[in-house]
Amino acid sequence: MTANTALLLSLLDSRAPAGAHGHSGGMEAAVAAGFVAGLPDVERFCRLRLLTAGQVAAAFAAAATRLWDSDGSPARWAELDGEFGARMPAQAARTASRRLGSGLRRLVAAMVPSAGLAAPWRQIPRPAPHHPLVLGVAVALAGGDPCLAAAAAALGTCGSPASAAVRLLGLDPYAVQGVLAGLADEINAIAAAQAAGDLADFAGLPAPGAPALDLLADVHARWEVRIFAS
Repeated sequence: MTANTALLLSLLDSRAPAGAHGHSGGMEAAVAAGFVAGLPDVERFCRLRLLTAGQVAAAFAAAATRLWDSDGSPARWAELDGEFGARMPAQAARTASRRLGSGLRRLVAAMVPSAGLAAPWRQIPRPAPHHPLVLGVAVALAGGDPCLAAAAAALGTCGSPASAAVRLLGLDPYAVQGVLAGLADEINAIAAAQAAGDLADFAGLPAPGAPALDLLADVHARWEVRIFAS
């Protein structure tokens, strides 16, 4: 399939109404806990997210792209969804992932109406699959490959907290974008590594974690007043 560049860019556009702007990727809780107070901390936080949640999201987005192309069965989609959920100990993080997945699924349905008629689309867990799965499908629908899906997922795990840091700390947005640019080589390396996998063993996909961020996610979910949903 030839990639539809304009469709890909539209699906991956951070301004698209898929709900990501309402999530901080743990940044709000980290700022409140005093772990992040300035630009150097934002860089450390984003690198940690990239090496943990980013690596996992990249692997599962790439797997979803490959599974879509192979017209996987409902059982395989359920297995992929379950394996991703098993890598998120925090209930709040799992809930946020499914909310983001649901929002992106609505966006895909609006932008690619024919996707609703495709057999693989009906196999994906409903009503709210985890976000990396839908992201992988979105990239596949636009003709992208697993490496692109992995890169988009890895970047997303850094982009959301970086954007949130601008609002939470009043940082220079240009400097924050510079932080993301500085992570580009690492994002590309992770994407390339995760895109090289196969569909034989979902349980063997990466599973690095960040226990402190998991704990903060559940604490953040109980706040009565917060700016971001996660």
